[in-house]
Amino acid sequence: MSLFARVIGIALLGGAFLAGSSLMTSKTLPITAPAAQAAEEHHPAIHRALKELREARHELKDAKHDFGGHREDALKAVDGAIEQLEICLKHG
Repeated sequence: MSLFARVIGIALLGGAFLAGSSLMTSKTLPITAPAAQAAEEHHPAIHRALKELREARHELKDAKHDFGGHREDALKAVDGAIEQLEICLKHG
């Protein structure tokens, strides 16, 4: 699977969480170390997706080409997906 296809697939996963996050309140509580560890244990797929998205973002950002003109849009999608997944974890 190409990097671009992988990035878009992961970004779509983040978009699915975006739909659910619109139902959440805007108040957030800080996550303590034990709470963060518990959240990671309860949401391993989300944590894996965040790790993959961050790695894909780094690869996109440092690439010497623009992926057929799609790099900027892909970076925006990845950034949005990362942001939404982080919000979900704060509420999850």
